[in-house]
Amino acid sequence: MNTIVLDADRRVGGPYTLASALLDRIVPDALARWPELVAAHDIELRVAAPHLPVPRHRTSLADTVPRAERILIPGARRTLRIANGLAEFVREHLARSGPAELTVANLDEADPTDTELVEVLGRRLDAGLLRVVRGPSEAGGGPLRTDFDRYRDEGFHHAMAESGLETLRGMAHQADPEAWELLAKRVAAALEAIEREDEARELYDTARRHVTEPRTRATLAYGTAMILVRHHDPARRDPEQALAWINEAVTIAGLLPDARDRAFHLGFDLNGKALVELRRGRHDAALSLVEEAIALAERDLPGEHPVHRLVLLANRGQLLAAAGRTAEALTCYDAAIAADPGYPDHYLDRGNLLHRLGRTAEAVADYESVMRLSPPFPEAYYNRAEVRYATGDYAGARADLDHTLDLDPAFVGAYVNRAGLLVAYGDFGAARADVRRGLELEPRNAYLLCVLGQVEAAQGRHQEALSAFDAALELAPDLAAAWANRGELAFQRGAHEAALADLTHAIKLGETADLLFNRSVVYRATGRAAEARQDLRRAAELNPDDADIRRALAED
Repeated sequence: MNTIVLDADRRVGGPYTLASALLDRIVPDALARWPELVAAHDIELRVAAPHLPVPRHRTSLADTVPRAERILIPGARRTLRIANGLAEFVREHLARSGPAELTVANLDEADPTDTELVEVLGRRLDAGLLRVVRGPSEAGGGPLRTDFDRYRDEGFHHAMAESGLETLRGMAHQADPEAWELLAKRVAAALEAIEREDEARELYDTARRHVTEPRTRATLAYGTAMILVRHHDPARRDPEQALAWINEAVTIAGLLPDARDRAFHLGFDLNGKALVELRRGRHDAALSLVEEAIALAERDLPGEHPVHRLVLLANRGQLLAAAGRTAEALTCYDAAIAADPGYPDHYLDRGNLLHRLGRTAEAVADYESVMRLSPPFPEAYYNRAEVRYATGDYAGARADLDHTLDLDPAFVGAYVNRAGLLVAYGDFGAARADVRRGLELEPRNAYLLCVLGQVEAAQGRHQEALSAFDAALELAPDLAAAWANRGELAFQRGAHEAALADLTHAIKLGETADLLFNRSVVYRATGRAAEARQDLRRAAELNPDDADIRRALAED
């Protein structure tokens, strides 16, 4: 077994210090012997070890524009995708070249990118292939790395926050106002991304005490608005205060004298205001703002800022889809994908819309494009699982949900769906385990509580099931599945009127053949044959191929 000893101290190389050193050992061999393996993981290899000669295989429009136009900053969860991609590369390389033992020194001093990678390696690679051993750790010394352009471009938010705050503490605004203001904006955005919004807000307020330049003032106002409307704690969101701040940004940007400068900055801020209006429940206003920003770009930025224009186009597609204007939404997504066929997120959005429209094969093709274009993307597998389940491919759905949770054990929605699938299989013990894990992450998740109720009911624990359904409905009064399941539970207990009330409420929230069939059974049990027949006929209209419905009608 090959033995590798590496230092993970972030002061040595910043983010992915450990990953970079590990890749130094194995990428040259892979390039020489298995170049297709390197090509399959080029994005994650280039992110973690940009000094290595890894050819660019998968590209996006953002790779071709100047840094100032790269307005799409990766979110905090992107590093998990990178870590999973690196783990899969290492696993495949070791499967071909032989197992190894990796001793990691100074793991306590590692950047979060490396601690996340070590966790993923330990979870996803068999110990017989890679054994990870924690080596000695000493308190770090020396300066932090300050590659702020790289930190911004790659979404290394923890490094940007830590190194940026340290740099700002030793940097006077008066000495270099432009450099101080740029770094302050970047650090504040990073702090928001890692859910340290109070510190981000304090930094924006500090910057406001120094800055009078209009564009920077507008950016600070925009950043403050985004904290107020996107705070990770929903209880601390304040769309009304966000509106006050985003209006300041829009006002200032609208007064910029240069038409091109104004079109970009005002369009950016109008797009931010659209999010605020959406959170205020004003969907039409949000769509109008995005369309105003698109019109500005078309008039004053012809051929410029292509990433900005694509962001606006994709946002218009999302708003149109939410409004039910699906043909126009698809046109937006088609145009965005045609302009940047290497960007995975647009395929994900289009796939979701195609799934809603029942175009399942096309939806699956889009999700598989995401899988091909991106480092491991849990949402693509999760969404494909929904399509597979809807089309009766339960084994495929289960495999996709298993893989989703392999990639991201904190993906609560996958626990919900897999638990529901396990209930359908009759595997109540495994379903309960998934519910338990999901509720540890989100104790107030109504969907998990609904599945818990199904498990309790199936195991004859009727009072516990009722408590779970009641708790789900307290959190989500419009959750049709909870009403339906509570109705079925009431019927099993002989409470027919309560069953009718719950099933009727569920049908009002979303009429389906199954719900109508179940209510017809309750109507029949209470001697209300006419209502039962009416429900069966409507159920047959919705699902004429259902054998149970046809049989019930024939026996009527």
